[in-house]
Amino acid sequence: MNFLVQGQEVSSVMAATTIIFLHIPALIFSVLLLPSAGSIEPDTLNNGGNFTDGNTLISEAGGSFTLGFFSPAGAPTKRYLGIWFTASPDVICWVANREAPLNNTSGVLMVSAGGSLQLIDGSGQAAWSSNTTGYSVAAVAQLLDTGNLVVREQSSGSILWQSFDHPSNTLLAGMRFGKNPQTGEEWSLTSWRAPNDPATGHYRQVLDTKGLPESVLWQGKDKKFSTGPWNGLRFSGIPEITSYSTEFSVELVVRPDEIAYVFNHTAGAPFSLLVLNEDGVLKRLAWDPDNRGWTVWMQSPRDPCDDYGKCGAFGLCNEDGAATLICSCILGFIPVSPTEWSMRESRGGCRRNVPLECGNGTTTDGFMVLRGVKLPDTDNTTVDMSVTLEQCRVRCIANCSCVAYAPADIRGGGSGCIMWKDDIVDVRYIENGQELYVRLAKSELLVHEKRRDMAKIVFPVTVSLLALTSAAMYLVWICILRGRATSLKFLQGRYQNSHKKTRGLVSASDEHGEELDLDLPFVCFGDIVSATNNFSEDNMLGQGGFGKVYKGMMDDNKEVAIKRLGKGSRQGAEEFRNEVVLIAKLQHRNLVRLLGYCIHGDEKLLIYEYLPNRSLDSFIFNAANKKILDWPTRFKIIKGVARGLLYLHQDSRLTIIHRDLKSSNILLDTDMNPKISDFGMARIFGGNEQEANTNRVVGTYGYMSPEYAMDGAFSVKSDTYSFGVILLEIISGLKITLTRFTGFPNLLAYAWSIWQDGKAIDLLDTSLVETCSPGEALRCIHIGLLCVQDNPNSRPLMSSVVFMLENEFTPLSVPRQPVYFSQRYPEPQGTGESTSNSVNSMSVTMLEGR
Repeated sequence: MNFLVQGQEVSSVMAATTIIFLHIPALIFSVLLLPSAGSIEPDTLNNGGNFTDGNTLISEAGGSFTLGFFSPAGAPTKRYLGIWFTASPDVICWVANREAPLNNTSGVLMVSAGGSLQLIDGSGQAAWSSNTTGYSVAAVAQLLDTGNLVVREQSSGSILWQSFDHPSNTLLAGMRFGKNPQTGEEWSLTSWRAPNDPATGHYRQVLDTKGLPESVLWQGKDKKFSTGPWNGLRFSGIPEITSYSTEFSVELVVRPDEIAYVFNHTAGAPFSLLVLNEDGVLKRLAWDPDNRGWTVWMQSPRDPCDDYGKCGAFGLCNEDGAATLICSCILGFIPVSPTEWSMRESRGGCRRNVPLECGNGTTTDGFMVLRGVKLPDTDNTTVDMSVTLEQCRVRCIANCSCVAYAPADIRGGGSGCIMWKDDIVDVRYIENGQELYVRLAKSELLVHEKRRDMAKIVFPVTVSLLALTSAAMYLVWICILRGRATSLKFLQGRYQNSHKKTRGLVSASDEHGEELDLDLPFVCFGDIVSATNNFSEDNMLGQGGFGKVYKGMMDDNKEVAIKRLGKGSRQGAEEFRNEVVLIAKLQHRNLVRLLGYCIHGDEKLLIYEYLPNRSLDSFIFNAANKKILDWPTRFKIIKGVARGLLYLHQDSRLTIIHRDLKSSNILLDTDMNPKISDFGMARIFGGNEQEANTNRVVGTYGYMSPEYAMDGAFSVKSDTYSFGVILLEIISGLKITLTRFTGFPNLLAYAWSIWQDGKAIDLLDTSLVETCSPGEALRCIHIGLLCVQDNPNSRPLMSSVVFMLENEFTPLSVPRQPVYFSQRYPEPQGTGESTSNSVNSMSVTMLEGR
C-alpha cells in the first residue's frame, strides 16, 4: 500500500519511517497507527488514524469537496487545513486553523481516543482542535458531499461535532446562519483578513434577531449594511432572491433553540454559495461547469443606498437620484441641517414639519403610505405575528410613540404587525419593494391628499386631451395618405423585380419629385418567418407603438434585427417608406444600417443590422446596467450621437431631420458605439430649405423642442434640442420626466437650477464618480444647456456641438434658461445660427453656472 507524503508517492515502509522521523514529538501524545488497506475510506479518517500534509479526503458520493492542506497564493510558507470545492481549488469554503497557520508541512490531523479532532504541528502542539473531549468514545471523521466535516460516534453514528457549526467566510447549502436564543451560540460569517490571509478580517455578517430577523454586515463596531427584515418570503431589501427560486430555496427557521437562515439547492440547479470577501462584500457565486468558472448571481452592498443609515432618520434614499439628490426626506419631513445636506452629508437625517397631535386619548394623526421601499431597521420595533394589518394600524394610532407600521409577513396580502417607535432608519427605494405606513399630523396629510387629488384630476384630463389629439392626428394622417396614394404604389406590391427572393429594386419619389432608385435587398416573407422561428416570443428583442422587433438568423448565419409593423401599428405606410428611402441612402458609422425589407399583404418588415447591446436607455436608466457605462464610454456615446446628427444635417447628400431622437432610439453595438435608429418620423430638406411646418406633430414629448411641440415648426435645431436632452440624461442617469423630485417639473429645470447655483457637478450620475473627468463632465452639461435653449436661434448647430465636444479649450457662450414650455422666447424665429450668442462672439470660459 502506498501513501502520499508531501505530495510524493512512496512505499508503506518508507512512509512509516518518514512519519516517525517527522513527528517524533507527536508520539508523546498519541501512537500513530497506520490503518490497513481494507479499513480506509476516501472520505473518512478512522479512530486513532492520522492525516498528513499531502493527503486529502474526498467527500462521499459526488466528490464535490476536498479536505487537505493548502497555502494561499502569495504565502507559500503558511499551511492551513481547509475544505475546498473540488472543481475549483481556489474557492476555500472552510479553514480549521485560520488564526494559527503552520510554518511547514509537518502538520498531522488525527482523531483522538476521546473523540476529538486535532491538528498537531511539528512540535507536538495542538494548532487547532474541535474541542469535543470528554466523550470517551471511539469516533471517526468524515467529509460529507455537502462540504460538512463531521465527527461521528463510531457505534451509533451520532454527530459529536461538525464544521457547519463553525463557519469561516462561506455559507454552503444546508448551513445555518443565525443563533441559538437559549445558549447565545451564533453562526455567522467572518471575512478573511486579506486575499492570502484566512485570519479573521474586519467584516462580520450576522443574523440580527432583536426585531424581525435581518442579516447585518458589521465592520468592527460600525453597522455597514442591512438586508432589511425577513418578510415571510425573503429579506425586505433583497428582492432578487425570489428571482432565483428555481435554483435554490430559502427559509427562515424559528424554533426555541434556533433562529436561522438556510438555503438549499433545487434538483439539477448549479452549485452556489455565499462568500463574504475581505472587502466586506457578500456575493452569491454559481459554478458554471461548462466554462469551469464562477458567475456572480447577486451581491450586497450593491450601491450607495445600501450604505447603512445613508440618509439618516426619516431619510429616503433613491439610487437613481443624482449626487446630492440621492437622499431626500420622507413627505412631511425636512432636513435637520440643510447646510449639511447641501454638502452631501445627509446622515443627520430629517425632522418633522409639524409635530404629531397624539394625546388625551384622541388623535387627528394619520398615515401616509410609502410604496416600493426596503423596510427600516427593526431594532426599535414591536412585532406581533398574530394580528391583522388593520389591527396593526389601530394599535399604532393608539400608541403615541409609534411612528410607522408595516405587515410583518407579505404573503397572502399581508399579515402580522411591525411597529416602529422613535426614528426610522435605512429606508430606500427598491425594485419590488414593500409598503411602509408613516405617521403624519393631519395638516401634513391634507397637503398630501391635495396633491393626490390634483393628480387624479390632471391625469384623466391629460389622457383625454391626448386621446382627442391622437384622433385628430389620425384623421389628418388618413387624408394625407389618400392624397399621396400615387407615391406609395410600392407599398401595394408594385415593385421592380419583386418576384426575386433575395434582391429587389424599389423605385419611389422623394418629397420634391426626384426619383430615388434604391438598390435594396427584398427579403421573402417565408425567409423571415424561418429566421425568427415564426416570430417566436423567445426571439423578441422589444416592442413599442410601431410593433415588435425580433432577432433573426438568416441563411448566411448572419444575425439581424427584424422590425415588424403590423396592421395595428401606429407607424404606417408613410413611416415605412421614410425608413426604406432614407436609411438605404445613408452610410455612417453612427447610423444603424438597413439591410433589407419585406412587404407581405398587410405586413411591413424592415431588416436591420443586429446590435447586441440594444438601446441606450436600457443602460442609463437601469440601476444594474448603468455601472457598465463608465465616463469614457458615455463620453464616447455623446460624441458619436453628435457626429451621427452632423452627418444627417450637413454631410449626407440629403439634409435629414430625425424628429424622434431619444435615448431608446440610440442603439449600441458590441463596442458600445452609438447608432441612431428609427427614421420613421424623419423629414428630408431640399435645396436651401432650413425650416418647415407641419400640422402633424410626431415624436416623444420631453424630447420635442418647444417650437415643434407647440407650433409644428421644425428644423435642424429641433434635433439639436433633442440631442441636448439625451446628453443631460446620459450624464445624470435620470429620465427627462424626473418625476420623483419635488419642485422640478423635469430634468431640464433641475439641471438649470444646480448649474445656476454653481453646483453643476452634482448632476453627475453617482456611478460615474470614480471614472469621471470633471472638466469633461462640466463642459458636457454646459453644452447640453446650450442645446435646450427655448429659442432655436440660440441653439448651436451640430457642427458647433461636435467642435465644442472635441476641443476642450474652446470658450462657451452662456446659455439662457429653458422655459419648460411655460412661456415662449421673445425673439422672432430665424433660419440661421444666432451670432449674438454664438461660440465665436463671446469668450466665456466659466463652465459652471453663475
